[in-house]
Amino acid sequence: MEVIPVRFVPRGFGETQRRDTWWWEPAIVFTVFASFIIYATWAAFQNAHYEYGPYLSPFYAPVLWGDSAHAWFGPKPEWWPALVPFSPALLILPFPGLFRFTCYYYRGAYYKAFWADPVSCSVGEPRGTSYWGERWFPLVLQNVHRYFAYVAVIFLFLLSYDVWLALWFPVAGGGTEFGIGVGTVVLAVNVVLLSSYTLGCHSIRHLVGGRKDEISTSGVREACYNCSSALNGKHMLFAWMSLFSVALSDVYVRLCSMGYLTDVRIL
Repeated sequence: MEVIPVRFVPRGFGETQRRDTWWWEPAIVFTVFASFIIYATWAAFQNAHYEYGPYLSPFYAPVLWGDSAHAWFGPKPEWWPALVPFSPALLILPFPGLFRFTCYYYRGAYYKAFWADPVSCSVGEPRGTSYWGERWFPLVLQNVHRYFAYVAVIFLFLLSYDVWLALWFPVAGGGTEFGIGVGTVVLAVNVVLLSSYTLGCHSIRHLVGGRKDEISTSGVREACYNCSSALNGKHMLFAWMSLFSVALSDVYVRLCSMGYLTDVRIL
C-alpha cells in the first residue's frame, strides 16, 4: 500500500482556510477565565466583606489568621512582611488555584485561549512549527497537578465544615439556632460542584483505582473508580460550573456583608 506523506502547510498567525467561527470558543475561554482571575485577585486583596453571619467566602476558607471569628490562630501574625498587604485569602487561595490552573482540561483550554499553542486545529500559530510541549521548563511544572489534587480534596472537607457552620445562626443574647438561609444553599451547592469537579480529576481517578491492573479484585476500590470515572466524563462541565459557583459564593457573601443583599431564611 502506498504511503502518501503529509505535507506541512506553513501559515501565518491566525491564517486558516476554515470557514467556521473557530475563534469563538478560545475567545469565550479567554474572557471568562481572565475575568475570574482578575476578580479572584481583587477579592483576595480586599481583606474585607468575606464573612456574613455564619457564612464564609470560599476564597478565604479556611481563615488561618485574620480579624475574623473564623480565624484559627488569631489576628495577623507578627512575621508577616510589613511591605506586603495582608489578607487571609493570600495564605490559602494559591493551593486550590494551582490545582485548577494545572488541571488537564484547563491546560487544553487556556493553551488555546491565552498562548495560542495551538490556537485551534488548522489555524496558524504565532511560533511557527515549534512545539513546546510539557517536557521543558516552565510547562514541565504542570506535572505537579496530582499533588495539588490531593490538597484540593482536603479543602473539600474544610468547605463542607463551613456549610455545617452556615446552618447555625447567631441569636440575640448569645448562642445559635439551627436554620437554612439562601447563603447556606449557595455554599452547599458550591461544595457539591467543587466535589464533582475535584473527585472526577484524572489524578484522583488514578489514585483510587487507575494504577491497579485488576481493579475488580476490590469491590470498594472498583466502586470509587467507577464513581470517579462517571464524574470524569463531565469534567469540563463541572470545571466551568464550579468556577462560577465559587465566584458566586464570594459575591453573595460580599454583597450581604456590604448591605446590598438581604439573606433570606428558608427555614
